[in-house]
Amino acid sequence: MKTNGTINKILVPVDFSPHSEYALEVAANLARENSSDIFLFHMLGLAQSVLLQDYSQKEAEAEYYMKMARDKFKHILESPRLIGIEVKVILQNYKRFEEMNNVVQENAIDLVVMGSHGTSGVGEIFVGSNTEKVVRTITVPVLVIKERVRDFNPKIVVMAMDYKKEQLDVYAKAIKWFSARGCRICLLHVNLPNMSYSSTARSRQQAEDFMSLAHPGGIPGHIDQEFISDYSLEQGLYYQAQREKADIIAVLTHGRKGLAHFFMGSIGEDLVNHAPIPVMTFRM
Repeated sequence: MKTNGTINKILVPVDFSPHSEYALEVAANLARENSSDIFLFHMLGLAQSVLLQDYSQKEAEAEYYMKMARDKFKHILESPRLIGIEVKVILQNYKRFEEMNNVVQENAIDLVVMGSHGTSGVGEIFVGSNTEKVVRTITVPVLVIKERVRDFNPKIVVMAMDYKKEQLDVYAKAIKWFSARGCRICLLHVNLPNMSYSSTARSRQQAEDFMSLAHPGGIPGHIDQEFISDYSLEQGLYYQAQREKADIIAVLTHGRKGLAHFFMGSIGEDLVNHAPIPVMTFRM
């Protein structure tokens, strides 16, 4: 991704569900805004029973599934929303979600835009709990689209923060991305009633120390800070997003440990699966 926040290449995982269509609509919007290329990626995920058959039968069935996918992509590529955008199709058989990051690296992808409907429907690859697996393994920002978004142009962001110094680099990337789009950013620290509990004074001091390192010249005017208490980080984010009328929720993830580590349990997966507004993740 360019340092000014623009995007050269966008990867859109496609499972031919309505939710991947929602993601493609958003990706097309971003591509026009940034003169980006779009890479459509479909993971065939052939059944193990097919792969274990004799060579001639396996080859025939693999070609059958490949042809079905190509026919579906033909319909997508004829969509008016893609007119004038350079689009490339990546259609391969993959067995593990980690392999998707190879596609990201080999094609110098800047952003992944994917759809998710919050359940693990049969036969649909990039939805539900699988979204968490993709977010966990991808090294570039991932934008998760839950519902159809008309004219995607986020202006208000709520970003979860725990103000730990190991977040400084990824925080800078996230702030640059949203600032380049003229967004107002609400940094949200949620105090939880468990081992993460911290006094208000301590939380604010930790935030002050972090922000002095992140913004030595002073905190920009478009960045606000909020400190609230709630029973879970997810509930706190929902509350603040509704209060701010936010267009997007942002979280800073911990690489292979995934969102679940960041949210101390299953909350991270719940967030990407159930948040009614787009969620964007930036990996450390």
